[in-house]
Amino acid sequence: MQYPLLISTLALAIALSGCTEPLEQSKILPTDTEHARHKAPYKPGDDIPAMAYIEHQEVYNPESVIPPQCYTKTDGVNNPCYACHQSYHDDKARPNVMNDGDLQGDYAFSDLGLKNHWKNLFIDRTDLIKGISDQEITNWIEQDNYTPFIAKMSKRSDWRGEVTPLKNLAFPEKAFDEQGFAHDGSGWVAFNYKPFPSTFWPTNGSTGDVMIRLPREFQTKDGLYSRDVYLANLSLTELAVKGLEAISVPRISEHAVGQDLNGDGKFSDITHIVKQAHYIGDAETELAHMLYPEGTEFLHTVRYLGVDEQGKIYNAPRLKELRYMKKHNFKSKREIAGSYYREAKEKEFEKLPVTLYVGDKGVNNTFGWMINGYIEDSRGELRPQHAQELAFCNGCHKTVGATYDQTFSFARKVEGAAGWGYINLKTQKDVPNLGEEDGEFLTYMSRVGGGDEFRQNQEMLKKWFTGGKVDMQKVQNAVNLYELITPSKERALALNKAYLTIVREQSYLFGRDATLVKAKNVLETVDDSQAPLRQDKQFKWDMQLDWSKN
Repeated sequence: MQYPLLISTLALAIALSGCTEPLEQSKILPTDTEHARHKAPYKPGDDIPAMAYIEHQEVYNPESVIPPQCYTKTDGVNNPCYACHQSYHDDKARPNVMNDGDLQGDYAFSDLGLKNHWKNLFIDRTDLIKGISDQEITNWIEQDNYTPFIAKMSKRSDWRGEVTPLKNLAFPEKAFDEQGFAHDGSGWVAFNYKPFPSTFWPTNGSTGDVMIRLPREFQTKDGLYSRDVYLANLSLTELAVKGLEAISVPRISEHAVGQDLNGDGKFSDITHIVKQAHYIGDAETELAHMLYPEGTEFLHTVRYLGVDEQGKIYNAPRLKELRYMKKHNFKSKREIAGSYYREAKEKEFEKLPVTLYVGDKGVNNTFGWMINGYIEDSRGELRPQHAQELAFCNGCHKTVGATYDQTFSFARKVEGAAGWGYINLKTQKDVPNLGEEDGEFLTYMSRVGGGDEFRQNQEMLKKWFTGGKVDMQKVQNAVNLYELITPSKERALALNKAYLTIVREQSYLFGRDATLVKAKNVLETVDDSQAPLRQDKQFKWDMQLDWSKN
């Protein structure tokens, strides 16, 4: 049975957004591909293309907030679940009160969620990629599809969503200075962070980066832009989100900002800052524990695996996706707790997840954030994602116990001054998480039993495992994260080719993971009478890192 879009959901989205056309994205879906031109009705059992569901406004997967990783076949002992599902009962000040650590030991799926809808996991793409040459895929990934996308969207008079120009974003070495500040004056600042395990490891399919931007008043003093003020407020944001008392900073002039920021009672050039009651400059906002200020924006690119002439991996110019978040509404700790309670109540009454679509603006996650995303059409041009494709975003950026204010990357930024600058895996070692001794990625591979959630990355298994167990000494001897989590040239090219077949199919509703062969360690149907993991294989964990060990 198919599930038509709920009228009540659309009406609520209209009320919240003020938009009169909540599914505005459907106007600019690709129309030149055969996958979007299915007019005839389909019968049960037909192999229906993903784009046909979108064109006919029928929901393919009402439980798309359950990501593919949740269908991992754990055999009771292989645990990738702990990275997202955590409880922090001993931290009463933490705004994230999801407390979903028990999901490591329980399949709390709806009846619809018991079926794995991520069909792309079960496709062997070996034959599909044979017709794509190494030169063809290399030419593809070296093209800049961001700049023409921004130029096109900037000219659209009917577009109501955000437009986020950042000059030379396809080529980071041109876009950012050494501290991560965009050369174009847009206010975007790149930061160096540790990729979340293990979907965001290059060896598993993609490279990427993240940029943050605070509102204009956080960048100015008396109406004039001040890099010192902006650096200070970015650092205060890091203090607030991570729950720290002090942090190192790039050199900041207290004379320029007009405030003693290190607490020594005098004005000087400083290299560390202590927590303040308020942000500085023209911003008057109070710091809030583990929360971003209202107006905070994130820009996240998901890229192909660049491969240079020496076979080294880098962030390719071509984007698979451009993801955007903006904190449009600040919610207090108490209000956030209310949102978590509402979600839990709806689940208790066995209601399917509701995604609030707000037209061109994307989706409202109901925790204060607007989320939007852009993805390649069949020709490789970026396009806004359809409502059904965007619903996938709420799986990670809504009600997950591990997040900091519904986000991941900034809490994992290299701490202090060393973390301001474009992501660089070669400058990072496998530091442990807070409260742990062994490196995070070593710990992850040991608990998961592989180099990815599905334990199907054969290159990682051959490189870092012996006799089915992770080789601790070998992993600990890795020079940096680049050595640990980047693929060979051959694997990188194959993964790029596999993803390109998904692009040509426009089959994102069926999954975006560029698997090379059919997944074996993934459940097609969940038996919720069986616990996913034994009690002794469930773990407490904090995704924040101990950078003193870097």
